[in-house]
Amino acid sequence: MLVLLPPLPLHWAEKVISELKAYTTFTQPDGGRRWHFCLRECGGENGGPYVASREVTAPRRLRRRQTRSPCRRGAMVKAVVADEARIKAFEESVASSGAPRSQVGLVVGKLSASSDRALVYSLLPTPPTDAGEPACSLRAAAPSVGKAKSKGGGKGGAASSSDAPPTLQFDVDWVAEHARQVSRMLLGGMSVIGIYIWASEGSFKATSPAVLSQAIRVVSQAVPWYDFDERLLIHLSYSPRRWACRICEMASGSLRPCDFKFSKLLTSLQTFRCTYNFETRLNIVQAEPFRKVMSKAISHLTKEVQNAKALVDGILLSDDMTITSESSHKIDFLVPFKTNFPAGECSLEGVAGLLVFAGSVSALAYLGPKESITEAISDLKADIIASLRSRLDIILDDDEADDDSTTNDAENSPSQKATQVIFHELREPYSFSFPRRILIPWLAGSYICDYLQQSETTKDALERCKEVISLETDLEDSSILEPEAAAASATLESFWDVVPGASSRARAEPSPIDGPSEQANSSRRAQGSSFSILGALFVLLVALLVGYMFAFSANSKT
Repeated sequence: MLVLLPPLPLHWAEKVISELKAYTTFTQPDGGRRWHFCLRECGGENGGPYVASREVTAPRRLRRRQTRSPCRRGAMVKAVVADEARIKAFEESVASSGAPRSQVGLVVGKLSASSDRALVYSLLPTPPTDAGEPACSLRAAAPSVGKAKSKGGGKGGAASSSDAPPTLQFDVDWVAEHARQVSRMLLGGMSVIGIYIWASEGSFKATSPAVLSQAIRVVSQAVPWYDFDERLLIHLSYSPRRWACRICEMASGSLRPCDFKFSKLLTSLQTFRCTYNFETRLNIVQAEPFRKVMSKAISHLTKEVQNAKALVDGILLSDDMTITSESSHKIDFLVPFKTNFPAGECSLEGVAGLLVFAGSVSALAYLGPKESITEAISDLKADIIASLRSRLDIILDDDEADDDSTTNDAENSPSQKATQVIFHELREPYSFSFPRRILIPWLAGSYICDYLQQSETTKDALERCKEVISLETDLEDSSILEPEAAAASATLESFWDVVPGASSRARAEPSPIDGPSEQANSSRRAQGSSFSILGALFVLLVALLVGYMFAFSANSKT
């Protein structure tokens, strides 16, 4: 849940912060994974939050989006290990299905930071574009004038050009968008680490290496949080039938061959789970847009998660820890208590309000064979942050889709969209919920995830998985896990009402509709307070008289 609190006069800011910290609570009712955000009830005039709720009229689908530059670190891959059962079954499926003579898709796996090998779990074909065109196609080789003259005639030149194999061409933006959508559905320990190409040996060799490396580079930019400077290019040749793998250096764009072998990977994965509860507060600067505010909050939370200590099945993580059990492992993160706001957050200059970002994230990560436990913890932490970023992207994507739609009825809606909130104009709390994560069965007991808006169901998620992940199995609703329950409703009074003696709105004159009722309530409150004062004075007077009588009787006896 996100709560945006309205601006305050500067001389009240410090009181507000202390009051908010004193009366803000975060609970998990009934031991579940739901979360609440509550403020002290202060009896505002028109109680209740201003909640943004909009109906999603169409499911989120694959569409083009501008990519971003990735953050990378060094890695040197020398060997690639692929899951034998999954990859060979995929090859037989493509070969027997009458697929086109060329196909492009994504490689899902992991580039290990602790070893020099890459793990390949699955290959996912990129679906056709909105126009129904394939993302990869063949283009006939252009005739060469020099070769035609050297052959001694037009007929010989024409024959030589027709014998040249066609080259591959890609819709790189569409493949990159597919990578962005897939990476959003993958859990910790899995990511998009490259592309594969299904084509003949002649067409693959006829395609310029610059074209191949450019396609890989654009795909890597669509997954900016996976920070390795190498990607995989796997070639599945159907004429002749063979496999080949190359490593693409992102900096130079060069392609170098590497060893490629098969093994059992998916059945040997270990699972690590955790539920991370968080709550962070940040000042909102007046000129900051919604995206920047939320990105700053997630970045602030990233530092907290990275510095957290981990308990593995109740035992504090150590460098020499080993795990022999193959069952699922429970992880708990220990975060230091926050006693004060960071120095940057206590600055009052230009403050338009206060951001309270709180909730619970269900995270999951997979550990491959011969990998260390510390790497699983790092993947689990990365999954927490990636999940929050994916939810923010979904909100922004849906807002862009509404802006592009001609049927946008935001002006007629009684509630504002979160991305259009003007922080410095808020005069009461504004809250909304992020999409919640669900887990969907995928390969050999592993899961993928998706995110549901308030108006969506698991059927919407399954439709997206069929399009993006090529999920073919019909799943029952009971097999889909919902570790994050829907956000519970909370009564939020105005932020100004937290400060004693303050009010969230002007009360100089009652409104024409609520005026008589408000005046009657004020009159009753005044009468009640007068009666209380008189009663207190009467009790005080009686106490003085009784004390005087006891003192007088004691003196008379002496």
